Amino acid sequence: MASALPVVAIIGRPNVGKSTLFNRLVGKRLALVDDRPGVTRDRREGEANLLGLEFRIVDTAGFEDEDAQTLPGRMRAQTEAAAEQADVALFVIDSRAGITPLDQEIANWLRSLSTPIVLLANKAEGRAGQPGILDAYSLGLGDPIPFSAEHGEGMDDLFHQLLPHVERDEEEVEEEFDEEDEDARERAPLKLAIVGRPNAGKSTLVNQMLNEDRMITGPEAGITRDSISIDWMWNDRPVRLIDTAGLRRRAKVDDKLEKLSAADTQRAIDFAEVVVLLLDATRGLEAQDLRIADQIFAEGRAMIIALNKWDTVENGSALFQGVRAALDEGFAQVKGVPLLTVSAFSGKGIDQLLQAAFEVRSAWSKRVSTGQLNRWFEGAIAKNPPPAPGGKRIKLRYVTQIKSRPPSFVVFGNRVDDLPESYRRYLVNGIRKELGFGAVPVRLTLRGGRNPYDKK
Repeated sequence: MASALPVVAIIGRPNVGKSTLFNRLVGKRLALVDDRPGVTRDRREGEANLLGLEFRIVDTAGFEDEDAQTLPGRMRAQTEAAAEQADVALFVIDSRAGITPLDQEIANWLRSLSTPIVLLANKAEGRAGQPGILDAYSLGLGDPIPFSAEHGEGMDDLFHQLLPHVERDEEEVEEEFDEEDEDARERAPLKLAIVGRPNAGKSTLVNQMLNEDRMITGPEAGITRDSISIDWMWNDRPVRLIDTAGLRRRAKVDDKLEKLSAADTQRAIDFAEVVVLLLDATRGLEAQDLRIADQIFAEGRAMIIALNKWDTVENGSALFQGVRAALDEGFAQVKGVPLLTVSAFSGKGIDQLLQAAFEVRSAWSKRVSTGQLNRWFEGAIAKNPPPAPGGKRIKLRYVTQIKSRPPSFVVFGNRVDDLPESYRRYLVNGIRKELGFGAVPVRLTLRGGRNPYDKK
């Protein structure tokens, strides 16, 4: 297997431009950026390309001098771990603000590490940052690179500083696979997003899966703001885990950052193959859970629902049956979505959850041969013929699968505009039940006119 990309961690106090630099290097607005400090909390990773130099870049929370038990203290622990595990660290200062006591403290700590350090004097566009650049020499970390993350100035100098630390041999480049190859797709990392309301235990679940305190957790609601992607192996199978910010009802979201976080979670759902909707078992199923489920389904993603904190529940059997019944009633368009119980605290149920995720991805990616599909189709029509509104029968001639992920089908016939929604649901439910698609979203389009597969 190909070796992993070298890792570069971005370190610095709050609001020096770390997330702007991260976005610049990955070429996308992945990290949330705002004028207020402390927006970034967890480590966020992405694949960077700097003038052809490829590496994995890690955005970190602003380094603050706070007690380890506080939220800023737990954020600092994540930043320290990122720097210690990286192949090289980018220490970013604000050249316009000059060197602060906290910059000095960070520099002292960085000098104690074995990780190579590259000093970046950000916000150096024009001459406003010149005094801060000169002051940066006092940090004892070598020559600072004048840089502007916002405008992309200083990229050449950064390239030359990073090159000795992240250069790789050509044979180390990861081999690509054909996405149309089903076997290759099965071997590809499972893109698994964890979503849910605030404080459902999403980050705790991710930490338990990884067996490390990778995500910041705590009693405070809404700690996670960014969608954080982490590559991991489960039973020798690759998984890309995506932790997300908690989703509240839109009417309650008026903060700009929370709106950005919600949009980021939506992008994570779009990126995922399978989405785990994590519920707090102590609160049961709420209306917001159904809204999130509907959002996942609308995006065509395979879904699993997991009841977390199951180790704290009394009379679990009654609760499970109650949630199952409420799901079937409130989410009637897809009956039988996998419902599992887990404990993010103890780890119980996680293996079953991941096994179910791989199985549901297989169903979501499945293709059915045209012959098998039409044999089912003929049988379904014979068993329950389409209605005849106004005395004129609707004739359905042929069905074909046009794509997978999600499985999508087109039915050809005449007068299809008059086909009732109930009959369309009958066909969709038959596809799920008889052809092995289970409870994944199935899209069915009706198209009138001549059968394009008819050679006559």
